[in-house]
Order: sequence, then structure tokens, then C-alpha cells
Amino acid sequence: MSGTNVYAWDELTKEVVRPGVSRAAFRGDGALMVMNWLEPGMEKKPHSHPFEQLAYVVQGGVRFEIGDDVVEVGPGEVVRIPPDVMHCGEAIGDEVAMNLDVFAPPRADYAHLTEYQEKDFT
Repeated sequence: MSGTNVYAWDELTKEVVRPGVSRAAFRGDGALMVMNWLEPGMEKKPHSHPFEQLAYVVQGGVRFEIGDDVVEVGPGEVVRIPPDVMHCGEAIGDEVAMNLDVFAPPRADYAHLTEYQEKDFT
């Protein structure tokens, strides 16, 4: 390892997923964190994946549809999204919501989001 590096979410390059939704990521050897910025009025995109997802709302509010359940999650609250369950989230209220997703092990399809960290692992 080349040293311990500290990063700030607001300084990382954000990937625009679609209008109103952007994300950045940070990884370790065995886990991945993805910060999502969800703007009011953003389009929902229900989807599923084989990864367990732990979602922590940092700011604002997020309405999650998880299978047949609909829950509203606010700052400081967490929710689990099981693998292979259809789900989506949307910002509620009039402020940008920030939610932090945790995946373990890291998702290979999100590896491009953490290329800036390569020096941390060589």
C-alpha cells in the first residue's frame, strides 16, 4: 500500500446516471460505498441485482419501493434491500437527497467509479 489517502465525496468525480441522479464511489478490498445524489423530480427506474444493498440516508428524504413495500427514509435512517428484489428510490421533498449505498463484496460493474483509488492498492 502506498499510504493512507483521504477523499471527500464532494471532490470526487460524479457519474451522471440520468437527469437528476448522480453518484460517486469509494472502495476497500471487500466493500464498496456509493454516494447517490437524487434531485427532486428525478425519474424512478425500478431494477434488481444479485447484490445485497444497505442504504443510509445522509440528507433529505428518499422513498424506496422494495418489492411490495414502500418506505420513506430520512436522515440518519437505514434500510436493507435484499438481493434480486425489484426496487427503486426517489427523492421526496424539495431538497437534494443524498443516500449512501454499501455493497459487499464490491460490485465489478461499478469498478470504473473507483479508478481514482488504484494508487491506494498498488
